[in-house]
Amino acid sequence: MDWIKTILIISLSIVFYTLIGYGILLYLLVMIKRIAKPGNTTATAEYEPPVTLVIPCFNEADIMDSKISNCRALNYPADKLSIIFITDGSTDQFAEVLQKYPDIRLLHKDHRAGKTAAENRAMQYVTTPVVIFSDANTILNPGAIKNLVKHFANPAVGCVAGEKRILTGTADSASTAGESIYWQYESFLKKLDSALNSTVGAAGELVAFRSSLYKDLPEDTLLDDFMQSMQMAANGYKIVYEPEAFATEQASANIKEELKRKIRIAAGNWQAIKRLSGTLHFTKTPLLYFQYVSHKVLRWSVTPFLLIIIFLFNIPLAITGDVFYETLLFAQVLFYVIAAAGYLLENKNIRFTAFFIPCYFCVMHYAALAGLIKFLSGKQDAAWEKARRK
Repeated sequence: MDWIKTILIISLSIVFYTLIGYGILLYLLVMIKRIAKPGNTTATAEYEPPVTLVIPCFNEADIMDSKISNCRALNYPADKLSIIFITDGSTDQFAEVLQKYPDIRLLHKDHRAGKTAAENRAMQYVTTPVVIFSDANTILNPGAIKNLVKHFANPAVGCVAGEKRILTGTADSASTAGESIYWQYESFLKKLDSALNSTVGAAGELVAFRSSLYKDLPEDTLLDDFMQSMQMAANGYKIVYEPEAFATEQASANIKEELKRKIRIAAGNWQAIKRLSGTLHFTKTPLLYFQYVSHKVLRWSVTPFLLIIIFLFNIPLAITGDVFYETLLFAQVLFYVIAAAGYLLENKNIRFTAFFIPCYFCVMHYAALAGLIKFLSGKQDAAWEKARRK
């Protein structure tokens, strides 16, 4: 039984570190850094370079007017802001909508090759020093662009990641409650990562790049925003996290739609882990490598398997009558029962938020395993099927 105990304790330790311990360690390291180097910043609010805002779309004519209205409400000099809409593969009324806005450039291709291919093509038309990507279904805060570009006054910065926020209400479903809490914690970690050294990747809802550093990615890339930012970081440039530039969007329509989205993201994470293995090195960027492994690799490629090991290895130890292992097994069973109840309650349109957090936790880790199967089978297409939103 000793070897079972050893494996169980090691697995528990890694899971605790991944989910909670890394955040605690980050917080302590950032506090130490701030004491050693107080007030160390090079962001300049007056820095306002020409910017191109690129918005990829697929059959989103119904929300283009609101997106354009949001773009025009951004607090940035109009003569320094160019806007490009990419509508590769769209078959709706996008052209009719954009005809009303002659100042906005439309790039369209009938063939749909995926977001990465579209963004590669869009970059051929970008002549500004900074390019910003934003999803069509997000609403940006008025100061988003100003708060993003101010960091590029520092030549060491290659990418600035905005914050993703989920609209919430009093009758949240499992998808909304879980996704909102997940992104709040994720934002907390990103802030600390950025304060310590560099944020680990960026999300496509709102991200800015130094245009001169942008390199075309293979068209089958699933997480273009993450790969683009991490390649810049691997080359020694910083990814800054800016919480005052945020993109707000609705949560997935339900937990099934969120699971579909998470599986394709998970497949993209497995792909990214493989491709970054030849780019990101401990000897070249040790602190970034430590952050990457702690924040991403352990979460997506190790923890899902360890959760299974912890449950299975706990059973024979609990049978021995040891109170600690009996309690641990009971806690796990209770947690998974609550998660299952959360899933069933959502399907019956009963809102009980306390059950939805365990449900979302299980969905995330199941998605990581399902994403691995998708990645290994090569069945995850670069042109993703959109998840329905609320």
